[in-house]
Amino acid sequence: VQLQASGGGLVQPGGSLRLSCAASRSILSINAMTWYRQTPGNQRELVATVDSVGRAHYGTSVLGRFTISRDTAKNMVWLQMSSLRPDDTAVYSCNAHYLVDGRTWVDDWGQGTQVTVSS
Repeated sequence: VQLQASGGGLVQPGGSLRLSCAASRSILSINAMTWYRQTPGNQRELVATVDSVGRAHYGTSVLGRFTISRDTAKNMVWLQMSSLRPDDTAVYSCNAHYLVDGRTWVDDWGQGTQVTVSS
């Protein structure tokens, strides 16, 4: 599945931003749609994930501030980010994790979108 992430930008501390991830096909069969983020020299960090039945899970650093949602009719996943902090600055990428042929796990990635939190 091809993924297109968008919505990044520059925002002041305390502000909000919404990222979008558009999938090229139905996400109903996708086991998990996940937002990750990464800064230079650091490991990729899981931000938020939504599974095939709509259950959401969050990284501890964003719990209570970020919300992941999806629209299976539009093949879209969003990440609503609030109370942003400078340490949220990173490149955010969306990921689709799913099973092919009942036995092979696949990870597809969209291009990253830069989020910068700064005054």
